Amino acid sequence: QVQLVESGGGLVQTGGSLRLSCAASGSIFSFNGMGWYRQAPGKQRELVAIITSGGSTSYASSVKGRFTISRDNAKNTVYLQMNSLRPEDTAVYYCKASAASISYWGQGTQVTVSS
Repeated sequence: QVQLVESGGGLVQTGGSLRLSCAASGSIFSFNGMGWYRQAPGKQRELVAIITSGGSTSYASSVKGRFTISRDNAKNTVYLQMNSLRPEDTAVYYCKASAASISYWGQGTQVTVSS
């Protein structure tokens, strides 16, 4: 059983930056992929960014060029650097760890971008 704990959310003005962290209770090295998802009120949860065990990354078109996902296997932590934030980025951000037959979710962290 792996537990994921997100942190780093908060309130920021348009154009500001935040860095989210996802700390895992166990090793993340074995996971095929680690990802960040978000869910805004009244909307479905959507993929924001993923990073594979090999370090390959992929982003939603809405955040490409503004957000950067990274991982530190030694610290069992995945990060999401968010720059040039917009009000439409407001959501609860969740971390997900995916293996071949199982996945784990964190509890989420709120990001609010004021206009």
